[in-house]
Amino acid sequence: MTDRPSILVVDDDAHLREVVSFALEQAGFRVEQAENGREGLARVQRAVPALIVLDIMMPEMDGLELCREVRRAHEVPIVFLSSRDDEVDRILGLELGGDDYLAKPFSPRELVARIKAVLRRTRPPAGAPTSHAPPAQVLQRGPLRMDLERWRASWEGREVVLTVTEFHLLAVLLRAPGKVFTRDELMTRVYEDAVVSDRTIDSHVRRIRQKFAAAGGDVVQTVHGLGYRLALP
Repeated sequence: MTDRPSILVVDDDAHLREVVSFALEQAGFRVEQAENGREGLARVQRAVPALIVLDIMMPEMDGLELCREVRRAHEVPIVFLSSRDDEVDRILGLELGGDDYLAKPFSPRELVARIKAVLRRTRPPAGAPTSHAPPAQVLQRGPLRMDLERWRASWEGREVVLTVTEFHLLAVLLRAPGKVFTRDELMTRVYEDAVVSDRTIDSHVRRIRQKFAAAGGDVVQTVHGLGYRLALP
């Protein structure tokens, strides 16, 4: 089937690549493999996959550098892998634009579940009506506009390029202006069943602020001791 989402697995561990690839293929994905960052970048340049599973520690070009290169031109979702549960690695990976993070060793079933959760945020559900658009395809508050169908965000008409997770998080806030969301609420809305730390949400919020600040905007307000809300009246 040609309509199956394609996943690029980039890891220098051949056995892990095979285990992950088998689990993904069993789940209905098409899988390509790359054994280092340079090979992974070459594959992305030839054809952008639906999602990249990316190891951090690799020869030739590590995962963080590959993420930087990919983010220069593409917003393809990225799930990082690491051989150690190092918070610095996790936060840096998310700061660079990663959408999720798993520490090795991990369950292939958990990785598949997280990949599906990320992809659900970028694709309409199967069987969703197409002839009658839902009432809120475009969300707007002041100079902030989000086109949910085209996955575009803008401030005063200037497009602000967000990753899948950043876009989804900001849309949650924009749908309920004035409401304060705790980190736990945002984790549930954005990551569904996946378990992530509150620092993960903080990292995504930081990137959203940086991107809108570059466009002259301020979209997320911190409510100390509680969480976050939209920074627009």
